Amino acid sequence: MAGSNAGFDSNCMTLTRFVLAEQQKYPEACGDLTQLLVSIQTAVKAVSSAVRKAGIAKLYGIAGSTNVQGEEVKKLDVLSNELFINMLSASFTTCVLVSEENDQAIIVEVERQGKYIVCFDPLDGSSNIDCLVSIGSIFSIYRRPAGSKPVSEKDALQPGNQLVAAGYALYGSATMMVLAIGKDSGVNGFMLDPAIGEFVLTDPNIRLPAKGKIYSINEGYSFQWHPAIKQYVDRKKDPKFGKPYAARYVGSMVADVHRTLKYGGIFMYPATKDSPQGKLRLLYEGIPMAYLTEQAGGLASDGTQRVLDVVPTKIHQRCPIFLGSKDDVSELLQLIASS
Repeated sequence: MAGSNAGFDSNCMTLTRFVLAEQQKYPEACGDLTQLLVSIQTAVKAVSSAVRKAGIAKLYGIAGSTNVQGEEVKKLDVLSNELFINMLSASFTTCVLVSEENDQAIIVEVERQGKYIVCFDPLDGSSNIDCLVSIGSIFSIYRRPAGSKPVSEKDALQPGNQLVAAGYALYGSATMMVLAIGKDSGVNGFMLDPAIGEFVLTDPNIRLPAKGKIYSINEGYSFQWHPAIKQYVDRKKDPKFGKPYAARYVGSMVADVHRTLKYGGIFMYPATKDSPQGKLRLLYEGIPMAYLTEQAGGLASDGTQRVLDVVPTKIHQRCPIFLGSKDDVSELLQLIASS
């Protein structure tokens, strides 16, 4: 007889279980990466809980102020940053942390140091918090360079082709983590099931179609674009070049890239006259999203070269980025090259 648990999957693939299974493919693995990813999961769960409460805090006017006990209530972006730093440094697997919220890299205490470097944006799209638009967290993981003693900020200045893993969390109608571990490992999505407090595999082997039907860009800056960008966007709206594309732009990179991975098309954040180097940060926005895009069968470029081949010179370095379905990105790059 069917009971109240009739629809419950007693053999679900959780994120931790998935990572442990991946670890078995590498006999030399010692479990440090698994331990690191567990710490990231914990940080994401805590941020997800805080995000859910943020609207209520706003309603009662306590966000970023003082509560009735006289205790400071921290703003969500500050809280998210502290959660990531604390979880990562306490995992005994990291040595250098680069956060969007900190001017300088954080060097983990020697007695806690491990072999991984993590670059992260603890709360991407935080300017959208008050209007309840989807926001997220982004991270990329590198190995500590061999012979690096003592570790320093420079150890984080590695190109994306050296990545060990990358991913993001999306705090929307549900909380999801999207992750790629190692080259040719594919991209997998895990939804947080609040009933069991675990991320469960819901989107296995995410693949971008070769060509999409959506373009994503902030057209408010079109007067500052390179002519090739404007020509490309005009094409996407002109029936002479095929069925017009739909325009979709949220303004939170995680939300826009997640939609692109799911449905295909192209996401663009070009350089402008006011921001000639672009606005998105290379280490913890451009590189991890480019890595996921390529692992899902797409392309990611800064307009002149593959994003994963760009060698960073500063931890908060900015870059233009164009990513998405192969045919869509290739068409844009051809226009840029011929302009």
